[in-house]
Amino acid sequence: MRAVMVVALAGLSLLAGCAGEQLTKPTSEQQTETVARIYAPSIERQQATEMAMDVLLDMHFALDKADVEKGLIRTKPLPGAQFFELWRSDNVGPLHAAEANLHSIRRTVDVKLSRWGEHLRVSCDVQVQRLNLPERELTSSAQAYQMFSRSTPSMQRLELGPRQKEAMQWTDLGKDTDLATEILRRIEKRVRKLQEEQSL
Repeated sequence: MRAVMVVALAGLSLLAGCAGEQLTKPTSEQQTETVARIYAPSIERQQATEMAMDVLLDMHFALDKADVEKGLIRTKPLPGAQFFELWRSDNVGPLHAAEANLHSIRRTVDVKLSRWGEHLRVSCDVQVQRLNLPERELTSSAQAYQMFSRSTPSMQRLELGPRQKEAMQWTDLGKDTDLATEILRRIEKRVRKLQEEQSL
């Protein structure tokens, strides 16, 4: 009996050691560096603004405002890409992709361009919102399929009642720094390409 307890304790300590090693190893997400802004030398604001707009349009964002003088670009809210929309790239990473497929979310992008000495500073901010639908009153568990809309057992549809339409709202979820980083990297790539072409 004593030998069994010694073996069990040794096994537990071995497992605890393995668990400790796994916790200290950095994951791929921890290794991803977040970029808040980029600096572009020898480029005009007009050129950088056009590049930023091209990047956003390539990512299927619709522009809401583009002011070159103020150095501001704002997009209209874009619903998160679904799993079958393989051509879209607004879900950066598996967590954001899962969130977009489980909830109704949308993202709005703000790109700001300003002079920083001899450089042009480009920053990006992505705000995320989730749609909250109020539940309908149910009289039995058999009507669970009608919790959010007027569906039937054989067909699910999003048909909201008047009270639900009034109460539905978009809730702020904060910032998507991963998408902001991806947008800035794409802009930086275009800036470098332009600089290489100018240096030839």
